[in-house]
Amino acid sequence: MKRTLFSVAAVALMASLVGAFAVAGDKHDKPDKKEGKQAAVAVGQAAPQFALEDQDGKVVNLSDYSDKVVVLEWFNNECPYVVKFYKNGDMNKWSSAYQAKGVVWLAVNSTKSKTNADNKKISGDWSISHPVLNDASGETGRAYGATNTPQMFVINKGQIAYMGAIDDNRSSDAGDIAGAKNYVAKALDEILAGESVSEPETKAYGCSVKYAK
Repeated sequence: MKRTLFSVAAVALMASLVGAFAVAGDKHDKPDKKEGKQAAVAVGQAAPQFALEDQDGKVVNLSDYSDKVVVLEWFNNECPYVVKFYKNGDMNKWSSAYQAKGVVWLAVNSTKSKTNADNKKISGDWSISHPVLNDASGETGRAYGATNTPQMFVINKGQIAYMGAIDDNRSSDAGDIAGAKNYVAKALDEILAGESVSEPETKAYGCSVKYAK
């Protein structure tokens, strides 16, 4: 009887230790529990509509760009993977280059409790060359099934043409950008050339979106 009780206690202890180690993993790369229940959109589907305020309080309606190519960039300035792409101005460089070609580029901040003032400050600090939209409620992020920052979506005339990671290097080091394959740039170049997107979906990486509960 004592041996049986000891065995049960040992199993319980092992289970608690396993759980503790799981919780102690990389918090940046794990989606919140709520995210796993989201119904993600799919390539070829209509992009969920939204109307969100930018950092200046101006309402941006996705429906206004139904005939355009639109990039949605899930954003959180406190995420090191986002910092990676803004540290040396790479994201601003890509954004400006494609906006000059008629592409609409929008950052979406679904981080809970973030305000327009927060977005305006970081937009100025980082010289962001595109709107930063306030989705603190998380409604738009959940409609897209966004799980990570920076997760990217490319919309072509109202339909999702690409979704996933910005590139193929899951590092948070800005020094690794130069040698990476930029999936978003590739998708945009193909769309602008009138071609089909050759890699329409990849696995997103980065920090989990910090949704309001």
